[in-house]
Amino acid sequence: MTEGFQVLLSSVPRVGRVEWIGVRPARREPMIVVDSVAAREGRGLSGDRFSGGASSKRQVTLIQSEHLSVIAELLGQARIDPALLRRNIVVSGINLLSLNGAQFTIGGALMEGTGPCHPCSRMEETFGPGGHSAVRGHGGITARVLSGGIVRIGEPVRFIRRSGGASDKQSELAF
Repeated sequence: MTEGFQVLLSSVPRVGRVEWIGVRPARREPMIVVDSVAAREGRGLSGDRFSGGASSKRQVTLIQSEHLSVIAELLGQARIDPALLRRNIVVSGINLLSLNGAQFTIGGALMEGTGPCHPCSRMEETFGPGGHSAVRGHGGITARVLSGGIVRIGEPVRFIRRSGGASDKQSELAF
């Protein structure tokens, strides 16, 4: 990767904001909307069904608030309830893809973006034909919790640094 490209990836001047938080208590159960949640190091969010190990890349899922209207438009709907997308945290004001392969804080927690959060086949069940396609490219990112803390609605989302472990392909996706 060229030095100039790395400089571009390391510049995220905007600070985002947490707009919505939800946890999935069990597979196929409705999301529970909360005002705050504890992010647990290596374990994801309290009350969420995540049960992977400390090295799992999918401890927390995040989606961009600005993409909800795009998904709604692609589905021919006025708006989309974030709970239907089954992501944990909705953020606004910062490009989530810039946090892929980077460390960032959300409230009191330190996280690391680990990859894109692709839609699953449930989007067809939830939204009908075309649901999966509507979410493609707008599904957000996955993250792991590096240091636990409380995440609340309204708290800032701040880029800290580019992680050393991101592959060139992941970094390209972040660009």
